[in-house]
Amino acid sequence: MNWSEQSVLVTGGTGSFGRKFVEVMLRDYHPRKLIVFSRDELKQHDMQAGGMNHPSMRYFLGDVRDAQRLERAFSDVTVVVHAAALKQVPACEYNPFEAIQTNIMGARNVIDAAIDCGVSRILALSTDKAVNPINLYGATKLCAEKMFVQANAYAGAQQTRFSCARYGNVVGSRGSVIPVFLEQRQRGKITVTDARMTRFWLTLEQGVKFVVQCIEQMHGGEIFVPKIPSMKLVDMAQAVAPECEVEFIGIRAGEKLHEVLVSEDEARNTVEVEDMFVIQPAHSWWSNKNWPDAKPLPDGFRYASDTNSRWLTAEELCTLVGVKSTHSSNSSPSSSGKPHSTRQHRREQQARV
Repeated sequence: MNWSEQSVLVTGGTGSFGRKFVEVMLRDYHPRKLIVFSRDELKQHDMQAGGMNHPSMRYFLGDVRDAQRLERAFSDVTVVVHAAALKQVPACEYNPFEAIQTNIMGARNVIDAAIDCGVSRILALSTDKAVNPINLYGATKLCAEKMFVQANAYAGAQQTRFSCARYGNVVGSRGSVIPVFLEQRQRGKITVTDARMTRFWLTLEQGVKFVVQCIEQMHGGEIFVPKIPSMKLVDMAQAVAPECEVEFIGIRAGEKLHEVLVSEDEARNTVEVEDMFVIQPAHSWWSNKNWPDAKPLPDGFRYASDTNSRWLTAEELCTLVGVKSTHSSNSSPSSSGKPHSTRQHRREQQARV
């Protein structure tokens, strides 16, 4: 795929992902045209004032809820990355109609505009919370995934193709726990919901590069899942602020102890390549020859944050977030990739409490 020939649009382009996507596109791929589509004129101004004003760039004000505006924005666009969404779990729980309007109806508008305008490739960002969802945010992203996969049937004989990229928490992104920990560190106390809680983690740069890879390799209909490390939130707190007291405040509404990126049921239709899993659609229009060199997953496979074979160490996390590590090697997860033992973790928790 020759990116220099592509006209690329990113919805939600002024968010954490969108800004990094624009940075990477301008730095490494040099598309013919790069369009930022978002509803916040101040953030668009800040991006331009911050140097993101390349001659190939365009800034479109608009909302994914507005189908007509999307159709105008998609004119002459060949690649769309759909990153616009309401993402805060508590906000979605409190404002369910708004979450549905943006995350579900907005996804439909993106699909319709892409088909009507003849966009070639559309990739939607999803989340581990879409797997067996227990909160509204996850449920809306599950709906969006289903819509984007089946949109390939709506496109029919056209060359418009849709896929999804599903991954875990992004280190240091707006709304993630790392900025909260860094702020709490100034007060000497870190709050963690539950000592057992684990999450998948990757950086914004890794997320963007994964999305680019998926766009280049997609046939249309796949849900791509990267192989990424896990880490306990309590270990993350210790790594970021080892000198601070840790207070356990209990799991909030809509939270899980552990997240899943590929469920057991999905694993039956999933294949594995070197650096990712590919969930294939269970529809008649899908060809099983699309990924001939990929390996099927064993029966009962489940890709979850608590049973992951890859774990972030404290030193690796501090490197990712740009924080100096004061942790000794004995207080971080072992180099074998396993988390703290239960007995060791209990002793540490008792010492902190």
